[in-house]
Amino acid sequence: MVKELARGIEAQGRSKSYHRRGLWAIKKKNGGKFPTHPKAAKAEVEAKAPKFYPADDESKPLARRFACRQTKLRASITPGTVLILLAGRFKGKRVVFLGQLPSGLLLVTGPFKVNGVPLRRVNQAYVIATSTKVDVSKVDISKFDDSYFKSAEKKQRTKKGEADFFEDKLEKKQLPADYIANQKTVDAAILGALNDDVKGYLGTRFTLRSGDRPHLMKF
Repeated sequence: MVKELARGIEAQGRSKSYHRRGLWAIKKKNGGKFPTHPKAAKAEVEAKAPKFYPADDESKPLARRFACRQTKLRASITPGTVLILLAGRFKGKRVVFLGQLPSGLLLVTGPFKVNGVPLRRVNQAYVIATSTKVDVSKVDISKFDDSYFKSAEKKQRTKKGEADFFEDKLEKKQLPADYIANQKTVDAAILGALNDDVKGYLGTRFTLRSGDRPHLMKF
């Protein structure tokens, strides 16, 4: 035990204490450095509930961990396949599948000259693939993507008064000229490969009658 001259002041200096404690031997044994030991992992302490809470509810963004991948196309749906629409404005119509867009939606058309279905996007969950196929090798769909179908101007909601509610305003929106030209180009490329029987098939709406069994039908 080293004698203390005063509180915190020992009788021996730092140099003598260094040799007396054998620290030089520990350094020599470990290549001139003191050995280091990994710190033990601290046990996780449960976070205490705060004493004070904000007066208003604060929304916290949720972590979204997913990779955006293109939807896998069903094996029965290939370019030129005739599909039956099951929902939407043209429910029951038969359309021709042209290709899959980057968003995973299907690009289809009637053609418009046959059954009035224009170029539009459809989710593959709402179609039935048939065994009928049409030659669409001459159709160029490179110019059609998801932005082609989005309106350039954002619709702004305006509050309507009582006078506007009872006033009938029938304003017919005019389609852009390039949209009509693109539809005619696609129709011309498809109609050249259709015979009268296929045209009649595409122009007929799919319906079910009493006694029909959809699960036994072969499309």
